[in-house]
Amino acid sequence: MFKMLGLLKRTRGIGVITAFFAIVAFASIGSPYFLSTYNLQALTRSLSFVGIVALGQACLLLIGELDLSLGALAGFCGVIGGVLMVNLGYNPWLSFAMCLLLGAGCGFLNGTLVAKLNLNSLVVTVGMSGVYTGLNLVISHGRAITGIPREIYFLGQGDLLGMPTPFITMLIVALLIMFLTQYTLFGRYMYAVGNNREAAKIIGIRVDQIQVRTFTLSGLLAALAGMIMVARLGSSQPAIGQEWVLPSIAASVIGGVSPTGGIGNPVGAVLGAGITGVIENIIVIFGVSPYWQTAVSGVVVVAAISLDSIQRILSARRMNI
Repeated sequence: MFKMLGLLKRTRGIGVITAFFAIVAFASIGSPYFLSTYNLQALTRSLSFVGIVALGQACLLLIGELDLSLGALAGFCGVIGGVLMVNLGYNPWLSFAMCLLLGAGCGFLNGTLVAKLNLNSLVVTVGMSGVYTGLNLVISHGRAITGIPREIYFLGQGDLLGMPTPFITMLIVALLIMFLTQYTLFGRYMYAVGNNREAAKIIGIRVDQIQVRTFTLSGLLAALAGMIMVARLGSSQPAIGQEWVLPSIAASVIGGVSPTGGIGNPVGAVLGAGITGVIENIIVIFGVSPYWQTAVSGVVVVAAISLDSIQRILSARRMNI
């Protein structure tokens, strides 16, 4: 945990931590319900799903890519999980594992289209989002699949050591991502590709492989979030993941990962998810219309990207002085 804080400090994490506690203080003063046990449990549980997706999105941003299909992919895997467990009667744990593999496979497909055909990831993933959403609706007929086996409920509804299970899962994923990006050759290659793709090719890095593997990882994490949400709801809802894309981008950029690639640590996305989660929680407990949540997410994304751009411009000017 101390190592994680050290990494965050080196990746503009102190400013994010300060902003997080400032927002928490504002919410605590503004509403007596914010620090209630029930609200904190609900808050940490809800932000965990975006946090898991944001960790995968942050890895993509680190290599200079973006995946706008992660929310739709999470919903697609959730529906497939419901079909496997309910309609086909498969073992719930086997179904869970199969859906994680499905998510990784879809991420692999996204990455292959981007890397091997040299396509723009924004355009490709917008299109694939439509594919996953369409398949989702065709399979589910737009209706929830109920009767999910109770064996997996603990993953979404349970508590461990006084913390919601999804939150603990998010922390475990964050630690694994931290290890991957900071202590493995693959992690170093991710930074190299994000900093300068052509230079990375010159020194012998297989840029296409790094792209495909990173997309595969993000697809796996999207499927994980989708399946945990199925366990949380006790049903496979076609709408799962629809509101996760913008917050995942916002969380990543707020957490210090540059949208241009090569700068930041994906673990910061957890703090970013905390900030966006608290903001959305404030909207609810302050009685503001929930329709504002999407607008706020958009504003946060634009503000975070703008601040990152301003910081890079100022840094470049200081280097030229």
